Amino acid sequence: MAKIKQTEVIRGVYWVEIPEADLYLLCGCPEDATKHLMRLRLIVPTEKDGVTFETGPNAILLSDVALQNGKFCNLAEFPVLQMLYKQGMLIPGHPNNTGMKPLLIGAKDQIDAQMDYIYRGNYGLISNEEIIAAGETPERAEMIMRMKLKFAFGRILPTEELLDHRLVEEGPVEIRNGVTIKRIRTNVFVLSYDGEEVTIDLTVKRGRNDRSAYPLGFQSIPRDYFSIIHSGQGDGWDINRPCMASILVYQGKIYLIDAGPNISYSLTALGIGINEIEGIFHTHCHDDHFAGITSLLRTDRRIKYYATPLVRASVFKKLSALLSMNEDQIGTFFEIKNLEFDTWNDLGGLEVRPFLSPHPVETSAFFFRAFWESRYLTYAHLADITSFDVMSNMITDDDNAPGISQAVFDLTKELYLTQVDLKKVDIGGGMIHGEVDDFKDDESDKIVLAHRSEPLTNQQKEIGSSAPFGVVDTLIPDTSGNLRRFSFEFLHSYFQNLDRHYLRTLLNNPIVEFMPGEIILRKGRVPEDIYLVVTGTVEKIRSSDDVYNVISAGGLIGEYTGIHGLPSLSAYRTVNFVRALRITAQAYRELIKKNNLSELIDQRAKTREILEQTWLFGETVSPPVLNRIADAMVLHEYDAGVGLNDLPADAIFIVESGTVEQVRGDMVTDTVGPRNFFAEEQVLFGMTGEFGYRTVEPCQIYEVPGSVITDVPIVMWKMLESYELRGAA
Repeated sequence: MAKIKQTEVIRGVYWVEIPEADLYLLCGCPEDATKHLMRLRLIVPTEKDGVTFETGPNAILLSDVALQNGKFCNLAEFPVLQMLYKQGMLIPGHPNNTGMKPLLIGAKDQIDAQMDYIYRGNYGLISNEEIIAAGETPERAEMIMRMKLKFAFGRILPTEELLDHRLVEEGPVEIRNGVTIKRIRTNVFVLSYDGEEVTIDLTVKRGRNDRSAYPLGFQSIPRDYFSIIHSGQGDGWDINRPCMASILVYQGKIYLIDAGPNISYSLTALGIGINEIEGIFHTHCHDDHFAGITSLLRTDRRIKYYATPLVRASVFKKLSALLSMNEDQIGTFFEIKNLEFDTWNDLGGLEVRPFLSPHPVETSAFFFRAFWESRYLTYAHLADITSFDVMSNMITDDDNAPGISQAVFDLTKELYLTQVDLKKVDIGGGMIHGEVDDFKDDESDKIVLAHRSEPLTNQQKEIGSSAPFGVVDTLIPDTSGNLRRFSFEFLHSYFQNLDRHYLRTLLNNPIVEFMPGEIILRKGRVPEDIYLVVTGTVEKIRSSDDVYNVISAGGLIGEYTGIHGLPSLSAYRTVNFVRALRITAQAYRELIKKNNLSELIDQRAKTREILEQTWLFGETVSPPVLNRIADAMVLHEYDAGVGLNDLPADAIFIVESGTVEQVRGDMVTDTVGPRNFFAEEQVLFGMTGEFGYRTVEPCQIYEVPGSVITDVPIVMWKMLESYELRGAA
């Protein structure tokens, strides 16, 4: 019988067990890794000495790079929590508490990053000084720190007291009890034990690669005036549902409340393209509300980030740890919008009031309201609250002791029980979550129960409602035609100098809806209509050239080929429910001709095609943004064997034809061919001289100034991923 058992969990994630060596290894830990293990029954309930607990991994092999396919590869927080608490490795007197600690294995930079990230995930801000730096008064900072220390049992522990680690560098390293590991190349490892070995490849290929632990059906969601889409009711251990979250729709615009694991999968199922998201309201930094935040960077503009400075400081310190990046640089990916605690912050008619909710890390609960027909309609989102029993046991009269005052308890209880039209409540129980009985006398019109993995009991059903994925609670319906308004805004951004009456001519066309998986335009067909994507996501596929692009809201389908009556070189296929403005190609052609735009449209279309064929620019970058980039591009031609020593210091370069070598000293570190790019370190960090570049054969190379891409998050994010991968090679 084999001594090493290897199981593929999902692409790029493996389970390896060596019972003789007491090693159970999770190889790769992206978002929801524990849910995948539970679904495959690699984590199951067990019992010993009368104590029930879970099985599971006791070690984690980390990816050599923090990012793959635009998402975090190393999110060890929940796997570590599962080991410490659900397996019992940290619980005093537990039969599974043998002195063995969870073990992290990998490159030094990734282990250091994980240690710091888990530390921030446990505690958030860790001193009065950090809390004051986030804008709180010294008195309030003292109150928050006392509350935090009560949750931490009086002491903030360094992560090293909870976890062990093994560095994997050049040679073989013993993990435990004779098991060794050796890195062969980036993200490829060989595990050996007693004459047997297995190879582990943690590489995740680029392209669409949603790796969800649960299936979600497609839905077509209305863009109401003010409504709540229930996009998550589970917790970090629920293998059937997304983690607790909501999507708030105001005047048709989409706002997320938290970004848990696999948020991109949830948005796809709901027919929401990433470019449709106006902003996110963030409650706190635990992974089940945080892990999907990278998906919000896959847009062509900065998404608004709404949080109190206290919560934002906690979140950004955790992000900074994960990415080994300065906090100020992280802020450049978002449009920061500060919210003030205990005040109605007016966001253009949508009002939001955050208040501090007792929790181990800095946490906001939210009230949202909008005025309609003589009164306010209000939604309360109470994620990661604390039960009244737990809070009452935290009360102390000693101003220097960990805990809370009676006044803090009374105010928090009053806020939790505020009467509203719709309230979503965390009833996860335990030391850091709410209890359903606390809300049995709540007079709110509707209470939705969330943040648990088990089915509701009959007693719980008497108090609150369920909300299956995608259910919508409409507080104010839309009668103004939001989809038409969005169509006009997209057209205006595309044709900025076109008279409004021409835009209205285009707008006077039908908005049609396509089903998921439906082909809008076949490859080889001459388009009879041109489509402006208003909601949803469309794939652009050309398998012969290995081209795969994602078109989100604001994208045009069939423009160039429709104007010229040419067969489409690509197929366009819906990913989810898509709504699009359908314009006849002939009418579009006449409008372009009448306004003398033909030459400009043709030139931009050809350059956009070059950009769209690249991985860097081929996803969710809308035509107006691509046009801005295309207008700034400069084409250079080089002979073979030329050292590219005089490149502009604030630009990246796209190889149109030929091959370029990246060198460090005398060593070739990478080869860059057509449709790929180089020198991203210049735009990301202002670094010059780290690498040299030289042509291998005659080359045509486009220069793209950094000034036209620094405000495009998805491009900056992909450059960061590419830079990290090249650095790990």
